[in-house]
Amino acid sequence: MKEFLIVSDIHGALSAAQKVAELASSYRHVLMLGDALYHGPRNDLPSSYNPKAVIPILNGLRDKILAVRGNCDAEVDQMVLSFPVMSTTSIIQCDERTFIMSHGHIYNEENLPPMAEGSVFLYGHTHIPVIREQNGIVIFNPGSTSIPKGGYPASYGEYDDGCLKVLSLEDDSEIFSFKLKDRS
Repeated sequence: MKEFLIVSDIHGALSAAQKVAELASSYRHVLMLGDALYHGPRNDLPSSYNPKAVIPILNGLRDKILAVRGNCDAEVDQMVLSFPVMSTTSIIQCDERTFIMSHGHIYNEENLPPMAEGSVFLYGHTHIPVIREQNGIVIFNPGSTSIPKGGYPASYGEYDDGCLKVLSLEDDSEIFSFKLKDRS
């Protein structure tokens, strides 16, 4: 079983949530980087927009999901989702490495939270996938599962065995990957 499925910006798209649920069975944890149910005023409606149908799909993954709040998420979302979604950041330890999750509207590439060298910063919000290293910190954005931008396909992320990947939601093909430096 792989370690982390990393998703962001589902925005209430039923087809994206269904694919996330399908993928989740191969991962120990699902890291959700915000904007689960609503599209927000700056985005077009995603195809298959149906937030009410997305709720039971995500709730079915509640034992695997660790989520942070996106700029389109609100208190009402917490009333219908059976896992915490209101934190703006979350910290996970895995493989002797620190992963810090945020949606990206507060902390992002230009405004990183305080982090130690060797940490990994996970964020969404821009709908554009990114993997790069900056001053010893790896910055990772899986893109969007529902409203991709920048010419990229709908995508998701994966972390396993020291490697981060961005993969196409449509056919699971690799868009790009990054092998983290050995911590020993």
